[in-house]
Amino acid sequence: MSRNTEHQFISTDTEEVKATVVALWERFANTKLHAADPMMLLSMWVADLFVRARADINFTGNQNLPSAADGENLDALADLYYLVDRPDATPATCTVRFYITEAQSTPTLVPAGTRCTDQNQTLYWVTEEDAYIEAGSMYVDLPVECQTAGEVGNGWTAGSINTIVDVYDYYDRCESLTDSSNGSDRLTDDEFYEVMRASQDAYSTAGPHGAYEYFAKIVSPDIADVVANSPSPGIVAIHALMNDGQPAGEETKRAIYEVCSAIDRRPLTDFVKMADPEQVDCEIEFTYWLTRDGLMSASDVADMVQVAVDEYILWQTGKLGRDINPSYLHSLLMGTGAKRIEITKPVFTHLEDGRPDYKNWQNPDYAERTPQVAKIDRDKVVIHAGGYEDE
Repeated sequence: MSRNTEHQFISTDTEEVKATVVALWERFANTKLHAADPMMLLSMWVADLFVRARADINFTGNQNLPSAADGENLDALADLYYLVDRPDATPATCTVRFYITEAQSTPTLVPAGTRCTDQNQTLYWVTEEDAYIEAGSMYVDLPVECQTAGEVGNGWTAGSINTIVDVYDYYDRCESLTDSSNGSDRLTDDEFYEVMRASQDAYSTAGPHGAYEYFAKIVSPDIADVVANSPSPGIVAIHALMNDGQPAGEETKRAIYEVCSAIDRRPLTDFVKMADPEQVDCEIEFTYWLTRDGLMSASDVADMVQVAVDEYILWQTGKLGRDINPSYLHSLLMGTGAKRIEITKPVFTHLEDGRPDYKNWQNPDYAERTPQVAKIDRDKVVIHAGGYEDE
């Protein structure tokens, strides 16, 4: 649902207001106002005040609508929803392996609050709880949290966090095992509004798929889509897709699992597990032609074609179960100034969305479906310029 579509509570048409003011004055004074009449100038000034007042009325009215309110006004309207507070920025997380020089005969403590960083000491990461390297073992794997909240902590690759700050007994070295993710900045108004609307599904305590999907989505605004289904009785499988069109990574899946499997979130009989959507290969290859009398140069059209392809890839890979649809690519390409488009790949392919088929409740296998998503390799996109054609 789009936001910031201003609702017109009262007309602010300047000419309409001016005509109304002049008509009222002429009726009151029983006279005809002319353009140079001083009362005409006064009437125009009064009309301007009315237009400004009406604009203020419209603004105030729109700030009472969640779809149009901004900032603190939107925060105040959150009281109407399940989610009453705008989520603050969250820190990124990853998993770090902490080593000791040699195995000990007794457990070795890695205390909560142990910090580590990268070689340049750009960001610092901290353990949240005590953990022991078991007797006879050389290491323990621990989740760590970035001490700087926000997206700045995302994207640190495995192995890049490798410098200890707080040394513990028998310390040898440390290294991150997973890419860091899940860090998010404070939600924008648009993001907060969408999460507020989705939060309505969380009112139920019966474990509907909408509630699981809501709680999974609030883990990070980088999550584009979530599907929760039940492949077998008592099992809840959660599939998450990121904004870049890729299935959620290990850190994001771990964070979703922790949120959705909490005892105050799931019904007692539900066992929650994380699952990956099935990626279906989708190739892109097409030829486009131009007209000689076109308003745009061939190089400009080529640039626009590339922009259209990028937009199509984001759209096609941005939702679980979205059918591979070359018609949408065709519509984007026709807006670039090209005369004709001939698409070789992809062909239309139906993809499974994995959502429960409530209309087909008599089919015992209705939920045993894995959601699918298109997988597109940008490096393998083939674009042919066919040259010029006559109209």
